[in-house]
This record gives sequence, structure tokens and C-alpha cells, in this order.
Amino acid sequence: MPPAPQRLDTDPNRRRRRLELLAALADAKAARESNQPRRLRGARLRELIAIRRRLVN
Repeated sequence: MPPAPQRLDTDPNRRRRRLELLAALADAKAARESNQPRRLRGARLRELIAIRRRLVN
């Protein structure tokens, strides 16, 4: 029987690096969103709500 493949998150170094990358992505997303003027964020939110309502109906 062939050996089972190792899970990626079992290696502590890979897991730590993955978590660092996810944190960096989250920080970048937060920075992008905070740079948008409030008016644009509101418009984007209304657009997402309208899309969701269309999908539900």
C-alpha cells in the first residue's frame, strides 16, 4: 500500500507561512477598503444588496 500523502498543514513552517500570507492579504484588503471614500463604499454596498435581492427574487 502506498504511503498516504502528507497534509500541507501538518508541517509547522508551512502552516505558519500560510497564516502569515492570509494575514497579509487581510491587511491589504482592509487598507484598500479604508482608502475608498465613504460615498464609494456606500454605493458599492447598495450595489451588492441590489444584486443579492435580485438573486433571491
